[in-house]
Amino acid sequence: MMRIWKFGDDIDTDAIIPGRYLTEYDPKKLAEHVFEGTRDDFRAGVHEGDVLVAGRNFGCGSSREHAPLALLGAGVKIVVAESFARIFYRNAVNTGLLPLICPEAGTLVEGHEAVVDIAGGSIESDGVRHATEAVPPFMQEIVDAGGLVEYAKNMKEVELCTGSHR
Repeated sequence: MMRIWKFGDDIDTDAIIPGRYLTEYDPKKLAEHVFEGTRDDFRAGVHEGDVLVAGRNFGCGSSREHAPLALLGAGVKIVVAESFARIFYRNAVNTGLLPLICPEAGTLVEGHEAVVDIAGGSIESDGVRHATEAVPPFMQEIVDAGGLVEYAKNMKEVELCTGSHR
């Protein structure tokens, strides 16, 4: 089970990680400043495996991969939102953070427990199952590998070991 952290619409990357920390690339160090000045209780209370739930246009603003890295460093592996800014969506996948689109994300309740069924395409909380959009298999493989760099390394190793190309 994971606990829900609820956010609204148009949460931008500056709210997720303030610009003054963009010289840092270590997810754990970025996590020390996640939502700093925006929602300090998140940083103090988030636990490994908690899920961030948001409204529309999550991750708008600057196209920085620091935002998903900060969330990963804080222990968040999945963000469920009504919609994502496209660049954040791709940065999330590329860093190993799973973005799930759920049109009913707004009905989920802060602090309640949730179960995410990636294969089944749903998030369940309070006995109610909400559909999530399917994650394309290649994107799930990238997330499962820990991001695009690790995925590429793994593909290169497979290629070297088998002599085959994917």
